[in-house]
Amino acid sequence: MEDAELKQIVAAVVERLQAGPGAVRAPAAGVAPSPQVVGSPEPKASGASLAALIDHTMLRPDATAEEVRQVCAEARQYGFASVCVNPARVALAATELRGSGVKVCSVAGFPLGATPTSAKLHEAESAIREGAREIDMVIHIGALKERDYQAVKSDIQSVAQLCHAGGARLKVIIETCLLDDAEKVAACTLAKMAGADFVKTSTGFSKAGATAADVALMRRVVGPELGVKAAGGIRTLADLRAMVDAGATRIGASASVNIMEAAAR
Repeated sequence: MEDAELKQIVAAVVERLQAGPGAVRAPAAGVAPSPQVVGSPEPKASGASLAALIDHTMLRPDATAEEVRQVCAEARQYGFASVCVNPARVALAATELRGSGVKVCSVAGFPLGATPTSAKLHEAESAIREGAREIDMVIHIGALKERDYQAVKSDIQSVAQLCHAGGARLKVIIETCLLDDAEKVAACTLAKMAGADFVKTSTGFSKAGATAADVALMRRVVGPELGVKAAGGIRTLADLRAMVDAGATRIGASASVNIMEAAAR
């Protein structure tokens, strides 16, 4: 697809969004997404169904092996969807979670996104080889802002193809706090066209995190076919419920245990 045609498609989606509050659907993906992805569920309040929405996250650069073991033990206890760790900790997390049903998630191009596609592919391939079954990659934010949509789509599509070939799902982090609404729509449209399985709000390492308004906008763009992951600043049960009510199907949080304890109360 030529860049001019891609820009026309994105512009059409943005125009439809601005025309009214109805659903806005990005075009179908060019790469078949994982068949495991489902649309937005009914909001969950407690128990195993709540835990299954959460990626229990340990992405701090100073995280020790013992801290990774601890979050894996917590994930086993509560039945979280995954444990999300930096690439250097994937093998450890895979060992700790073996037989638990909790997936290992890792990251590529994190947290800036401003790395070559080849580097993101290397990170994703290595993580999948060591046991990751979900990859959260950061888009090239600068390329999106200069409307180099072909570069953004190609970057996502390359990683999506590698993930799907390796039996993993791809979540695309668009870093909403750095984008205006039109750019958020463009990012979600390109992610869907490129074959991503989820779009994700934030890395948690920029100037702000997830908002319910952004989650709702992202859901309107991608429709029920893709997951929407809210991450960044989600620390309470009320935060989680607000994101799920807005359309999130996955929550990234490091305060996961506190959220589960609040739900139990």
